[in-house]
Amino acid sequence: MANTASARKRIRQNARRAERNKARTSRMRTFIKKVETAVASGNKEAAAAALREAQPELQRAAGKGVVHKNTASRKISRLSARVKALAAG
Repeated sequence: MANTASARKRIRQNARRAERNKARTSRMRTFIKKVETAVASGNKEAAAAALREAQPELQRAAGKGVVHKNTASRKISRLSARVKALAAG
């Protein structure tokens, strides 16, 4: 258990940040799932719209340090490729 006041404060801060990061991760996953659902349904317009909504959310998560910026870029790239393939096919 934390013995100093600064250690107790750090525990409180970490708990708050963990909650915030958990919410951001959940939000990011929800947006990704919306794109994947739209792609699976075969609806080009819905998939493109969902991707446009998901991109800033993924970038925001990367900016806040929830995920690495390369991870966000990779996810956006793969989702874009799937939407593009759907539009082409």
